[in-house]
Amino acid sequence: MSRLIIFDLDGTLVDSKPDLVKSVNHVRSEFGFPSLGEDEITGMIGDGAEMLVRRALGAAASEDSVRRGLEEFLTYYSEHMLDASRLYPGVRETLARLGDCRLAVLTNKPWRFSCRMLEGLGIYEWFAAVYGGNSFSEKKPDPIGVHRILADTGASAEGTWMVGDSSVDVLTGRNAGVRTCGVTYGYAAHTFGDHPPDVRIDRFEQLVGTVTG
Repeated sequence: MSRLIIFDLDGTLVDSKPDLVKSVNHVRSEFGFPSLGEDEITGMIGDGAEMLVRRALGAAASEDSVRRGLEEFLTYYSEHMLDASRLYPGVRETLARLGDCRLAVLTNKPWRFSCRMLEGLGIYEWFAAVYGGNSFSEKKPDPIGVHRILADTGASAEGTWMVGDSSVDVLTGRNAGVRTCGVTYGYAAHTFGDHPPDVRIDRFEQLVGTVTG
């Protein structure tokens, strides 16, 4: 049975930070708030679009403000999500070298945006399954997405890796009983201190031999 590798998207396969930062600051400007710096917004990424907007608008934001902010964010991001987002170095070449593995994406990003991003960057065809933050009743770190991908592909948990840039991905893999690989170049490697992955890599190319050996 072939090995299965499940990837996070933002901060793992794709550096989407410039377009996310621009979209968040657009929402803040619509509410009369000043722009935030890149580092501050980067720290908000990882738990889905609604949580990103909640954090961007602040704890005092009403539910109606969050709803309106989310609509504004999704509309703007839909138009600008590929303005500056790029694959991390080595992603395209490494995916081509993983031909003996089944590949999938599990992200907290909305599903339609995830598919559009993968298609726009020319790597959608590599994945046997793609699921987003609105694909299931629960988001990562709930293991429901991993369990669904295992069922889709017929893979075993023992032969599966979850690859991501944050403790959310590590916990997702751990909750599903699969091994975990943390990438240190992404947005939230600092969170590995609380929940360390089984292995870490500094460059995407290091997947070959690390999770396939």
